[in-house]
Amino acid sequence: MGAPLPRDPIADARRNWERNGWADVAAPMAAITAIMRTQQILIGRIEDVLKPLGLTFARYEMLALLSFARTGALPMSKASALLQVHPTSVTNAVDRLEGAGYVTRTPHPTDGRTTLIELTDSGRALAEKATVALNAEVFGRSGFTGEDVEALLRILGDFRREAGDFTE
Repeated sequence: MGAPLPRDPIADARRNWERNGWADVAAPMAAITAIMRTQQILIGRIEDVLKPLGLTFARYEMLALLSFARTGALPMSKASALLQVHPTSVTNAVDRLEGAGYVTRTPHPTDGRTTLIELTDSGRALAEKATVALNAEVFGRSGFTGEDVEALLRILGDFRREAGDFTE
């Protein structure tokens, strides 16, 4: 990140919206833009931690998901659903992780149409190392208070539910 700006450009954009006759949508525009900028900041922090480990966040998520699976293996279609990404994205991540020796593909023992992604010992070790680093450097120092975190989880969870992201 560069040097901090002297003023908040999102607050300036909100004022511009209001001045141009869009006051009714100025606050939501500013909130959405702030969420997008916050995502960029957080992704940058995560990438700073994962890049030295040779991981992207997408590949880390795959390793973490597999490390939480009871057997260390999941069908590719289930991984895609749980990570909420297109199957092509899963295939790309698995290709890279397999090439590095962190996962293997194996046929499903009872369903010949299904391929399992299985975590290797080195993949499990990398997932643990990356998780420890992310916990220490990003998640444990998020910049949000405990109250903020709970409010964000509630607000964003409600939004995601209404958007059809999940039903519970």
